[in-house]
Amino acid sequence: MLRTVELEVRHLRALCAIADTGSVRKAALQLGMTQPSLTTQLRRIEGAIGGVLFTRGQTGSRPTPLGHSVLSRARPIVAEMTALVMAARDAASGMGGLCLRLGSVGGPAVAAWLRRVHRRLPGTDTTIHIEVSSAALIQLLATNQLDVALVQEPAGFPLHLPPGLERRVVVDREPRFVALAAGHPVAALACVALPELADDSWIIDPTADHDCAALRRALSTAGLNPRLLQVRDTATAADLVASGEAVRLCQPTAEPTDGTVVRPLLGDPLTARLSLVSRTGALSITEIDALYDDVAHAYEELARVSAAYRAWRERRGEIRPPEAYDASQPPSPVPPTDHPAPAAPAAHPPHAVLRAPAVRLSPTGAPQERRHLSA
Repeated sequence: MLRTVELEVRHLRALCAIADTGSVRKAALQLGMTQPSLTTQLRRIEGAIGGVLFTRGQTGSRPTPLGHSVLSRARPIVAEMTALVMAARDAASGMGGLCLRLGSVGGPAVAAWLRRVHRRLPGTDTTIHIEVSSAALIQLLATNQLDVALVQEPAGFPLHLPPGLERRVVVDREPRFVALAAGHPVAALACVALPELADDSWIIDPTADHDCAALRRALSTAGLNPRLLQVRDTATAADLVASGEAVRLCQPTAEPTDGTVVRPLLGDPLTARLSLVSRTGALSITEIDALYDDVAHAYEELARVSAAYRAWRERRGEIRPPEAYDASQPPSPVPPTDHPAPAAPAAHPPHAVLRAPAVRLSPTGAPQERRHLSA
């Protein structure tokens, strides 16, 4: 018989993680727990509350009406407790002040984005949190541990944004390319069809949101059922590709590592949407505009440098002169209603450049609650 528990903030945080990831297994990974431990904890929480909070099925875990009611009260408590702890740590260390807390999925654009932020805000210290999982970044935003994050959504697998978060699309439809050994039989081709990789093993990262499901769907559509290798370490993955043991998907802005080449996939069977997500009211519109400007410019620079991506965009007429890159109007925020990425490529992925005054931040390396001062 399970003993009942008195609810604590960690229990509320667990409920939020299950709701945001839609899975006890994914929530356990995010929280650093085993799935059985989280399952047991959830049953104890439900025992303490006196009702079922989630329905479990083949599609994952979904909140019941009671679960929605509990979550609506749990989220503000978790956010306030996180802010309280951060503020207390600041006071204890004598480092109270302002901090810009960025988050991002890994990729070439991260360093370029951070360089632009530092250049625009000289002498400040901006924190950045890198995650493989976009859902984990959404959870950090929802619990007031980040101010803004760059996330990705494989086409057909949209992210669920909890109430209080807003999305601005940076790239509506980014193709996924394939990295393969320089000596691979199809390495000399300008574009590779999935059936030409029928005999290859594919590397996947099991912690990357829906990437595995998106790849399986694309391979199945192409009539393929290859072996999938679960590899989380990027250096090991690169070595396996270079040795010809496997191939893997990569972002089109990725530069090939030694002994490998990067090629587009014929017909773009795998795409993703890149978005900047922020907490409503955490940053001013001017600040969000400036950060959008930074990441959009950083991405455009990388897209022009990458030979394979540049050629792909040239074939589609998607490379614009620099003067066409500046937009006279700010990008419209995308409402939190999730939609799959469109089936046809956009003629011009929505980038925008917005001029805005610098945000005043204080030099600190620890994540802090965001506060505002007049410029």
